[in-house]
Amino acid sequence: MKGATKYRSIASLAPLLCLLLFSSCSKSLFKVKPANELPALPATAASANVGTLTFRAAPLLTDEETQELFEANLQLAGLMPVRVEIVHNSGDVMDLRKLRFHLHDASNADWKMISAKQAISRILKANGVFLYNPNSRKTFEKEFRAYELDLKTPLAHADGKRQGLVIFQTAKKEPVASPRDLVLTIEGLAQPVSLKLN
Repeated sequence: MKGATKYRSIASLAPLLCLLLFSSCSKSLFKVKPANELPALPATAASANVGTLTFRAAPLLTDEETQELFEANLQLAGLMPVRVEIVHNSGDVMDLRKLRFHLHDASNADWKMISAKQAISRILKANGVFLYNPNSRKTFEKEFRAYELDLKTPLAHADGKRQGLVIFQTAKKEPVASPRDLVLTIEGLAQPVSLKLN
């Protein structure tokens, strides 16, 4: 009789757990600020003019900055998002697919560039998110990926500029802790470009 009561108690909780897990199907796992509301890069952002293109970049160094955008601590996940802006100054349409971004710091450690999809997995793991509605994850992925710098679409002078995030991961996937002398190197041009970020 005791076992039957215990079974009924568990059975009565099951619908509640299902409701919690699958409610708000369209809501995101985290509240992501719309990418089109991202303010312009600060005037102090590192900049390099290479003729046809100008590159500007600024890292998101603090938890507050990433919390404001993604309601998640990316630094805890060992991630360093770098805002990159590419301005088309004049001339032919530019194919951006050959561009490669590298980040290193004062200790000369190389940070690994990762995709938005890989970054999402790191964010969920670091924030202890294991049980979730699959639709909520899809919504989060869609909103987060809207921030990723598009290197697949050619950039024309008529487009003006393009901006987005390039995400790097610490070498040992450890949390980001006050990185110094960050330098972003861009390859795939006639000459590599280096931007001192901090």
